[in-house]
Amino acid sequence: MLLAIDVGNTNIVMGVHNGEKYTNVWRLTTNKERTPEEFGVFYINMFNAAGLKLSDVDAIILSSVVPGIMYTLTNSLEKYFNRTPLLVEQGIKTGLNIKIDNPRELGADIIVNLVSAYETYKGPAIVIDFGTATTFSCVTDNFECPGVVICSGVSLTAEALYKRAAKLPNVDIIKPAKVIGKNTITSMQSGIVNGYLGLIAGIVKDMKKELAEDYNQNYEDIKVIATGGLLSIIAKNSDQIDYIDSMLTLNGLKLVYDKNKSKTEGKA
Repeated sequence: MLLAIDVGNTNIVMGVHNGEKYTNVWRLTTNKERTPEEFGVFYINMFNAAGLKLSDVDAIILSSVVPGIMYTLTNSLEKYFNRTPLLVEQGIKTGLNIKIDNPRELGADIIVNLVSAYETYKGPAIVIDFGTATTFSCVTDNFECPGVVICSGVSLTAEALYKRAAKLPNVDIIKPAKVIGKNTITSMQSGIVNGYLGLIAGIVKDMKKELAEDYNQNYEDIKVIATGGLLSIIAKNSDQIDYIDSMLTLNGLKLVYDKNKSKTEGKA
């Protein structure tokens, strides 16, 4: 059984794969102060509730964009599973040709997402990952990553209004019935959600145009896939998104693991 883990700035997502599919997926708040024993309690409780044993795990793959948590997390995995995790880092085999100025800068989550998008949706794609930050990454039909767009996540946008403007409240992120707000709350909700939808439309349009002109991609063939923990409200209201895939990252981790399986054989 494979344990796949993706560490984001807001959440840690873990899933167990039995060779055919993910049978269980859990989400844990990212907390750099958590001890190995606190991680261990989480593992034990979640596995017991699912009727699984920690010893059922024979391999672990881990991607992370939070360096400060890695020592404690990897230590806990080695302690409780008796396995050394395979890290998505420089030198791991993915097949992706990263065409940015410094390939080391590309986040592990983006690499995994692009592998998953390319192999699942078969061709050029734009992946929008709605997390603490929202990233727009792209892959061409010959498995190259030309680059990325990074912007503030929708929750950060709402939080900035609340914290930096004295008279503005903290609001739920929902799409109001009308664009023109009739009170402070609906005015903010409209600005946050509709503003974000406009941002998505503009960036996707320009990315598709550049992919078509600079990388000879067929404009109509470029698929747009949305993923991430904060995708629900925004993604379902966008007419730019072709697929919503909440499992894109975990499926990508399984694909990357399969490409590197020989590195983990007999590794405890």
